[in-house]
Amino acid sequence: MSHSPVWQRLIPALRNTVTRQRLLFAAKTAAAAGLAWYLAPFMPGPAASYPYYAPLGALVSMHPTVAASAKHGLQSLLGLALGIGMAFAVTTVAAPTAFAVACVVGLGVLIGGLPRLGTASEWIPVAALFVLVLGDSNAEGFSFGYVLQMAMGVAVGFAVNWTVFPPLHLEGIDPALAGHRRALSRQLRDMATAMQESWPPDHEAWAGRSGELSATAAAVRTAVHEAELSTKANPRSRRRAGRLPGDLKGLRTVERLTFHVQDITDVLASVIWEKGAGTVIPDSVLSTLSGALESVAAVIDGWRSDEAGNDEAGDLEKRLDEARERVAALGDAITEAATGQASVNAAASVAMSMRRMITVMSSQA
Repeated sequence: MSHSPVWQRLIPALRNTVTRQRLLFAAKTAAAAGLAWYLAPFMPGPAASYPYYAPLGALVSMHPTVAASAKHGLQSLLGLALGIGMAFAVTTVAAPTAFAVACVVGLGVLIGGLPRLGTASEWIPVAALFVLVLGDSNAEGFSFGYVLQMAMGVAVGFAVNWTVFPPLHLEGIDPALAGHRRALSRQLRDMATAMQESWPPDHEAWAGRSGELSATAAAVRTAVHEAELSTKANPRSRRRAGRLPGDLKGLRTVERLTFHVQDITDVLASVIWEKGAGTVIPDSVLSTLSGALESVAAVIDGWRSDEAGNDEAGDLEKRLDEARERVAALGDAITEAATGQASVNAAASVAMSMRRMITVMSSQA
C-alpha cells in the first residue's frame, strides 16, 4: 500500500509548521529553560531544593509576543499564590487524604472560574494539589521554593523574550490582505460574467461564496490583531511598527469592502434565483452593470498593492477614474430604464454599493 498521499499532506504541514519564526521561538524557549535551570541552585533557603520549577516558570512565560509573556507569567504567579493559600487553608483542618485532594481540586477549579483570571485559573488547582500532596510536613518550605523558583523562571523567560529578537508579527499582514483582495476581485468578476450569461448562469459558485469572503476577511483581522499585540512592550516596535496605524485603517476598509461585496452578492443571487422576491434587473442594464463590476474589481486589485511591491500599483488613480465613469454610466442606464417604468431597485442598490466601495478606496489611494 502506497504511503505517498500521507507524505503529500505531511510535508506541506511540516513546511508550514517549521518556519523561521517557530524555530527562533523554540530556540529562545530552550535557552530560557536552560538558563533558569542553571540559576535555580543559587536561589536562597529551601528554594534551592526545588530547581525543577525554574524551567517550568520559563516555559509558561514564553509566548509569541512580549506582552503575552508578561501577562501570562504574572497570571501564572497569581494562580500559584491563590492555589497555595487555598491548600494551606485545607491542610489546617485535614490531612492529605483522598477527600482533601478532591476538595482542593474542586475548589481550585471553582475559583478558577472567576472572571479575568486568565492563565491563573489553570494554576490554582495545580498549585493547591502540589502543595497538599508534595509539601507534606514541609508545606511552608515547599511553597516558598515553588513560588520563588517559578517567579525566577518567569523573569528569565520574559527577559529572554524581550531582549533576544522580540517578535514583531508584521509579515503576515501583506499576504492576508493580498489574499482577501484576490477573493473580493474574483467575486466581482464572477458576478460580472454572470450578468453576461443566459440565466440561470453556467457559473454560479459565486452565489455561495459568502463564507469564503468572511474567512479571508477574518485572516486579515487576525494578522493585524497579532501584529498590534506584538508591538506592545516591544523594544523593536518604535523602529519597525510605524506602518501599523495604516494597517488598522486598512482593516476597517477591508471590512467595509467585504460588507458591500456580500450585499451585492445577495442582491444579484436574489435577482437570478428568487423569482418571487421582486428583485429584477432590466436587460438594458446588464451589460453596463457587468462593466462596472469589472472596473471595481480592477480597483480592488490595485488597492494597497503598492505597499506589497506590486508593479500594477502605479495606475490605481487611472483605475479609480475608470470605475467612477463605469458606475456613472450604470447610473445613467438605470435612470433611462426607470423612465420606461422598469423596476430598478436591485440595480440601484448594486450601484450604490459600488459607489461606496470606490469612495472607501479613494480615501486611501
